[in-house]
Amino acid sequence: MSVEIREVTNRKELKRFVKFNIELYKGNPYHVPGLIEEEMMTLDKKKNPAFEMCDAIYFLAYKDGKVVGRIAGIVNRRCNETWGQKRARFGFLDFIDDNEVVDALFGAVEKWARGQGLEEIHGPMGFTDMDHEGMLIEGFDQLGTMATIYNYPYYPKQVERLGYGKDEDWHEFKIYIPEEGVPEKHLRIGEIVKKKYGLKVMKCKNKQDILPYAHRLFQTLNKAYSSLYGFSTLSDKQIDYYIKMYIPMLRYDLVTLIIREEDDAVVGFGISLPNLSRALQKARGHMFPFGWFHLLRALKGKPKVIDLYLTGVAPEYQGKGVNALLFNDLIPIYKRVGAVYAESNPELETNNAVQAQWDYFKREHHKSRRAYIKKL
Repeated sequence: MSVEIREVTNRKELKRFVKFNIELYKGNPYHVPGLIEEEMMTLDKKKNPAFEMCDAIYFLAYKDGKVVGRIAGIVNRRCNETWGQKRARFGFLDFIDDNEVVDALFGAVEKWARGQGLEEIHGPMGFTDMDHEGMLIEGFDQLGTMATIYNYPYYPKQVERLGYGKDEDWHEFKIYIPEEGVPEKHLRIGEIVKKKYGLKVMKCKNKQDILPYAHRLFQTLNKAYSSLYGFSTLSDKQIDYYIKMYIPMLRYDLVTLIIREEDDAVVGFGISLPNLSRALQKARGHMFPFGWFHLLRALKGKPKVIDLYLTGVAPEYQGKGVNALLFNDLIPIYKRVGAVYAESNPELETNNAVQAQWDYFKREHHKSRRAYIKKL
């Protein structure tokens, strides 16, 4: 039978769209499924404030009466205005290894993008920089993380067959926690930076401690990430959305804020989490009835692996040693909980300043991912 493409138009079909990823990778030891309800909320035009600046369409591919692929088309209008581009995005992409299926999925989303008057399409990208982005091109035998996409090796081959080429790559590293503790150079730099710029390291014990700084943290993120690939400034509503989503997940000993003492401004932050990959595999996309137990156990336990989830420094303090303050605080904590290494999560290959911060640590480049682009 030929492939049938159907636009997702109701909640039942949207759930089918979300669950296809979990079904396609059932039993795969490297894939990390997200939580179904969380992804449903991300894709819901009534719940995700990204739709203030985004348009989207979702397609499912059927063959022999079964779902065999999915794709989303997204236009981030603010991003296009910021970067002076006329681009659509493809994302939430999954498919069986079948040329006809792939042709039909991309044919549908490219036709939609041309109908929006756009000139290029790139991806995989989400609505914002906080969503998953980049197709895995190296490291298929490595466990994925909560913050990244895992895909089969045939994905990039199929996309390249359709004429898509490299636009940008990200690298991921295993960064081993130094057995000897904080490097001496970082300790010296940290003390100099604190005195020179009037900074202090702040730790929070609970939600009440961090909430007064949450908006300031995201405002610093907006500035720090402004030059990164595909970034668009987060609005106040989007910041509120992410605060509500992520603060309940925080483990406060693994969160560090760098505060300017004269005005209490957040000039740097490091948000890390215990690696939740195995817990999410056990949850199989569901928080209930037992998924919450696996996740809570992983969050509260002694992790062997740490995920470096969000790190940022205000532009006026970049290159001035503020990162040393983050390392000086967090490395002893990582050692205390028994962590062996940290997952960097994606870093742009062109972002030399970020990758240079690992020069004093043993590291292993174990994954790469790519944003592909094609002219319409």
